[in-house]
Amino acid sequence: MDFIQSFISVHSVQISAGILILAYILIATEKISKVTIALLGACLTIILGLVSQTKTINGVLNPLYFVQYIDFNVIFLLISMMIIVNITTKSGIFNYIANELLKKTKGHPLAILAVLGIFTAFVSAFLDNVTTVILIMPITFSIAEKLDINPIPYLLTEVFASNIGGTATLIGDPPNIIIGSAAGFTFMDFVNNLTLVVCMILFAVILFMMLIFRKHLKTSNDRMKEVMNIDNSNTITDKSLLIRSLIILVFVITGFVTHDITHIETSVSAMIGASILLLFEKPDKILGDIEWNTIFFFVGLFIIIGGVEASGGIKLMAEWIIKVTNGSQEAASMLILWASGIISGVIDNIPYTATMAPMLVEIQKSMGGEYTTPLWWCLSLGACLGGNMTMIGAAANVIVSETAARHKHPMYFIKFMKYGIVVVLISLFISSLYIKAKFI
Repeated sequence: MDFIQSFISVHSVQISAGILILAYILIATEKISKVTIALLGACLTIILGLVSQTKTINGVLNPLYFVQYIDFNVIFLLISMMIIVNITTKSGIFNYIANELLKKTKGHPLAILAVLGIFTAFVSAFLDNVTTVILIMPITFSIAEKLDINPIPYLLTEVFASNIGGTATLIGDPPNIIIGSAAGFTFMDFVNNLTLVVCMILFAVILFMMLIFRKHLKTSNDRMKEVMNIDNSNTITDKSLLIRSLIILVFVITGFVTHDITHIETSVSAMIGASILLLFEKPDKILGDIEWNTIFFFVGLFIIIGGVEASGGIKLMAEWIIKVTNGSQEAASMLILWASGIISGVIDNIPYTATMAPMLVEIQKSMGGEYTTPLWWCLSLGACLGGNMTMIGAAANVIVSETAARHKHPMYFIKFMKYGIVVVLISLFISSLYIKAKFI
C-alpha cells in the first residue's frame, strides 16, 4: 500500500493528466454520458489521493480538500439562471417578441433570416444557448412551413448566432461563467470588452449566410402575407407571471451591472432573483426542469482538473505557454485564440475552458494581470466561437440537428462543417484584429 501511494505521489502529474485526457476522449466518443464520465473521473481522482478527502488537518483547512476545487460561484449562477429562465419562458414573452419582429420583415425570407439571427444572438447573451434555440425552433419551423421553404438556412443561422451572441456576456455561455469566476471579471467587463467584436462578427456571419442562401430563400407574395399577419394576441399566456419575471430579470441584470459598486457576486444576485420567483411557483416542478446533468458534469470536471492543479500539472502547462511564445503577449494571445477556436470545434468547450482557466491563473501569477488580460478574452472568444465549427462543437448544435432530423430536415455532419469552418475562420480573423487593436 505504501508503495502504491509513493508511486502515485511521484507520478501525480502523469496520472492526473491521464485521467483528464481519458475523460476528454470518452466525452468526444459520446458512447457514455459525459456527466457519468466526469463523476467517475472525479471519484478516481479522490480515491487515488490526487486531491484530499480530509477537510482539515490539525484544525487548519486542507488546501487539497476536493471541495475547494469546485467553483460554487459557477454552480449557483448556472442553477439560479436556469430557474429564472424556466419560469420566465412559461409567460410566453420570448415567443411574443419573436413574432412581433417577424411581422416587421413583411415576410421577406432573407429579412427573416437576418431577424432570426439577430434575435437569437441577443437572447443568447442573457439566456443559455440551448434554451434559446429550443425557444426559437418552433417559430422557425412554423415560418418555414408558411413560406414553403427549407428551414435549414434559418436553423444554421440560429445555431451560429446563438454561439456568437452567448460570447458577449458573462452569463451567455458556460465558458464565460468559468472565465469570469477565475479571472474576477464582472458582467460589465464582458460587455465592455466583447460586445463590440461580437456585433462585428454577428454582422459578418449573417451577411455570409444571406449571401450563401440568397437563391434558396424565395417564396410567393401570398405566403409572405401569411407571415405578416401572424396572430400574436394569445402568445402571452400569463400576464402576472410576465410582470413578475420581468421585474426579477431587471433586478438580477441590474445586480450584475452594479457589481463593482455593491460587491455582490453575480451568483448571489441570481440566487436572490430565483428564490423570489420560486415563492410563486411549485419548486418541485421548476427544480425538476433544471439541467442537473450539466450541473453535475461541472462538479465532476472541477474535481478532475483539481487533481491536475494539485499535482502541479497546470503550472507546467503555463510555463510551457510562456516558454514557447518567448514571453510575447501577442504570440500567447494568438496561440490561445486560434488553438481554443479549433479545439473547441472538436471537443466540448466547457471542459476545455475549465482546463485552461487555472493555467491562465498560473500565467497571471508569473507575468502579471496586464500581460494576462488579453489572454482571458482570447480564451473566451476562441472557446465560445469555435463551437460553431462542427455539429458537436456546442450543445446547441446537437439540439438543433436532432430536432431538424425529427422534422425530416436532416443536418448532415459534413455539410454543417462546410459552413461552420468558414464561420469560425471569419470569427477568429475578426477577433484577431480586434485583440491586436484593443490590447496589444
